[in-house]
Amino acid sequence: MSILIDEKTPILIQGITGDKGSFHAKEMIEYGSNVVGGVTPGKGGRSHLGIPVFDTVKDAVRETGATASITFVAPPFAADAIMEAADAGIRLICSITDGIPAQDMMRVKRYLKRYPKERRSMVVGPNCAGIISPGKSMLGIMPGHIYLKGNIGVISRSGTLGYEAASQMKAVGLGISTSVGIGGDPINGSSFLDHLALFEEDPDTDAVLMIGEIGGPQEAEASAWIKENMSKPVVGFVAGLTAPKGRRMGHAGAIISAAGDSAAEKAEIMRSYGLTVAPSPGEFGTTMAKVMETRRKAA
Repeated sequence: MSILIDEKTPILIQGITGDKGSFHAKEMIEYGSNVVGGVTPGKGGRSHLGIPVFDTVKDAVRETGATASITFVAPPFAADAIMEAADAGIRLICSITDGIPAQDMMRVKRYLKRYPKERRSMVVGPNCAGIISPGKSMLGIMPGHIYLKGNIGVISRSGTLGYEAASQMKAVGLGISTSVGIGGDPINGSSFLDHLALFEEDPDTDAVLMIGEIGGPQEAEASAWIKENMSKPVVGFVAGLTAPKGRRMGHAGAIISAAGDSAAEKAEIMRSYGLTVAPSPGEFGTTMAKVMETRRKAA
């Protein structure tokens, strides 16, 4: 199995006719994703890359039955695109866009809370690489060929480190059930904890790699939840060991502003809750291999 998406998930691409939307739509289709439609206001009724284009997400959902979407929409309009998808009943919305104003994402979060939990959309991102269930479906911008199908779940704030993890694990013979990029913005749609809960319930995920970075409380909160709720081993890593306090490093959310925000502090918190911490970004694969070998011997 996998979490969030598989080969049957019907997908819409919001902004499919733009440069970025076209490029990544083609990549997703070639990977095998079940792309059933695209949305570009004013261009409804056309076909693009062999995919029907609609003016609104509601029109697209009504005609195609789509349940997931990915938004290739410029920052000033991205929040409206996410809310449009939620209003149309899309259950999973992936937002790739970097640079969405924090106030806009606060507006999105408030908007989503209007719906009861059973109808509430999950947002992955923004400022993320997306989601991939190797060999099944890709809802994102990652290089699909580096992902080997297997039983390790990956959750990462950094898209690049998510790619690095996939490449290293493939090199040691470990595959991935699903990899989720939650994004590096200070206000994102879903957290480590949201996806850890899904991996815990997935019978085909045997362990999880959680890649965090400086800034914010997500890694500490997730580590505490893991100790109390996870039956599967979790390997952690926190990027930004040499980051100076008060300076943003790459992602908008990657800034040390309070106690417990630094990489060293977060890594120590992870260890205190029983996680195995990878010593460096070059040791994702070998660390996970050791954890899985220990688990096999104990079984």
